[in-house]
Amino acid sequence: MTGPEPHPAQAPAPSLPHRAGRVWAHVGQPFHEDACDFLVIGAGRMGAACALYLRQLAPGRSLLLVEEGGLPNEEGATILAPGVWTAHDIPAGYGAQAEWTREQLLGALGSGKALEVETRPLAELFPPGTDAFPDLLPTPDALASAPDALALLDPARLPLARTDPRALTYRPGSVSLLAAQQAISLGAGLLLNTRAELVPGGVRLHRLTVTNTHQIVVHETRQVRAGVVIVAAGAAGPLLVEQGLGLHTRHGRAYRQFPRLNLPSGPHTPALRTGGLTLRPQNGGYTLVPAIHHRDPHGYQPGGGSLTGVPTGLRREVLEDLVGLMDAVPALAGGGLELGRSSADVPGAWLALPGGRPDAPPQAEELAPGLHLLLGGPLADTLGLAAAHGLAAHLARLG
Repeated sequence: MTGPEPHPAQAPAPSLPHRAGRVWAHVGQPFHEDACDFLVIGAGRMGAACALYLRQLAPGRSLLLVEEGGLPNEEGATILAPGVWTAHDIPAGYGAQAEWTREQLLGALGSGKALEVETRPLAELFPPGTDAFPDLLPTPDALASAPDALALLDPARLPLARTDPRALTYRPGSVSLLAAQQAISLGAGLLLNTRAELVPGGVRLHRLTVTNTHQIVVHETRQVRAGVVIVAAGAAGPLLVEQGLGLHTRHGRAYRQFPRLNLPSGPHTPALRTGGLTLRPQNGGYTLVPAIHHRDPHGYQPGGGSLTGVPTGLRREVLEDLVGLMDAVPALAGGGLELGRSSADVPGAWLALPGGRPDAPPQAEELAPGLHLLLGGPLADTLGLAAAHGLAAHLARLG
């Protein structure tokens, strides 16, 4: 990744005293730091990975990683991300970045076991007459070794398949945890339960606590000067930039739900994809990963739709897609699909859309001298770590 040219007037802030492994998890731990070289907002997959790579590539410069929740944040997109690396998701020109990300997942990042990385083929299924790909196989042949997966489908309606035998499944939340832990071991500071607010020249940090009536309140506020600020707060990142500094971006967001299909899957069951819907084997069943068709408008609040007049937790767009696939995937029409009664019953999270597009790769953007926005988005499973490393490498080169 090639980043923007350095700004001649930009100088790093004074360095923090080196304190390997310093973590501030709650307000009972006094925090007195007032300057750092790098400040990363957001300890999800993208922010934690960028922090780790910065510590590896620029070990002489201080770094503070700030997260509004815990590690990983249970309300963020990272913990719910599908965790499916597949060559089918690589845009033209991004092959090297995808392969680098795959190598990181398989061991370069740390322990593949800790990330629960598994080589699990992905089979993409198509209706009759599809000829867009030269390597299509009859669906029964492609799934001959996976009768449990074949049983979910109607092969007459989805007679063609292409497979990715090198696909991986893993836990993005574990990537966040492992990357942050390694960054701390290399000298990064981690400030949890802290809301960040961008201000000229740095960040205002609001440390949060919980009252005895379970209200989240600001316990104290401190301001930190930073040579470089990296906003890696996911879907909240562009809004954070606009509210704090008045900088408008073209990025968007969408609310993605992950309903559960309670039909048996095993350790060797392939992931399935058709019509934009991915069936990801997980925890003995399937997590459904619906397609994202467009950005959600400003002010949209997640809400459930209805099926034959019965309220459900799935938003209307997801319901329409699932109903449209029920003939081809009869398993969706059975009792194994968890619909919920409200949106609170269906796991979901806001997802950043770089450039406002659901098919855009992860990207890093310099919004102002010393201010960078790092976004993962729908293709973060396959390309996210490479994007985080690309930004870190660019910043390390600036010295």
